[in-house]
Amino acid sequence: MVLTGGFPQTRGMTTQQEIAAFISAEFPQTRVKILEVGDRAATVAHEVGVAELRPGGTVSGPVLMATADVALYAAILGEIGIVPLTVTTSLSFNFMRKPSKDRRILGVCKLLKLGRTLVVGEVSLYSEGLPELVAHAVGTYAIPPADERGTGTSRGLPNR
Repeated sequence: MVLTGGFPQTRGMTTQQEIAAFISAEFPQTRVKILEVGDRAATVAHEVGVAELRPGGTVSGPVLMATADVALYAAILGEIGIVPLTVTTSLSFNFMRKPSKDRRILGVCKLLKLGRTLVVGEVSLYSEGLPELVAHAVGTYAIPPADERGTGTSRGLPNR
């Protein structure tokens, strides 16, 4: 196992706790929390407050997009290990109905294809506790070649 900034970098399962710690360290600005990771899937939640609302009292599109993007990233890292330079190459979004302004947004991701260099997944987004989809996303991520993955992180964590 290779450690990247103190996080495991392996091709294999990474725990929800390891991914949550990595996301927290690397993306301290995000309000998305990692709830579950495993079996080519992930579930995340984004708290909704006044700052997440747009005119008309609905959850903003960028909040939904961020939730979907983090869900994809978490599901992928759950399968390949902490590979920080795994990046979004496309994200297609369908807004289906107005999310509730007083419930967390849940993103439920399922990976559809896990290749050597590309991963495709879909994310269903819900207002917590409600059965109807508020949005649906399909995204593709690129996994860097092993020799381009690096050994450090952007937040000054020690190289190992």
